[in-house]
Amino acid sequence: MAVTLRLMRLGRRKVPIYRIVAVDKRKKRDGKYLDNLGSYNPLKEPAEVKIDKAKFDTWIQKGAQVSEGLNRLLKYKSKI
Repeated sequence: MAVTLRLMRLGRRKVPIYRIVAVDKRKKRDGKYLDNLGSYNPLKEPAEVKIDKAKFDTWIQKGAQVSEGLNRLLKYKSKI
């Protein structure tokens, strides 16, 4: 099973909130996920990113791939 770490959209129209999840690569964006790793709120100033570092590292060690969008978000957050 190929696991991907990616963003899952929540919230109503024009008020997005994202969950950072570990999910089977073949599942839909908002489908069932394996593990909740954190959250991302783009509406706060500055944008708020919360990640459970232990869970994130565990999934990376198991061979999970980070999605392009989440990778961009993590690079942006590391610069702040």
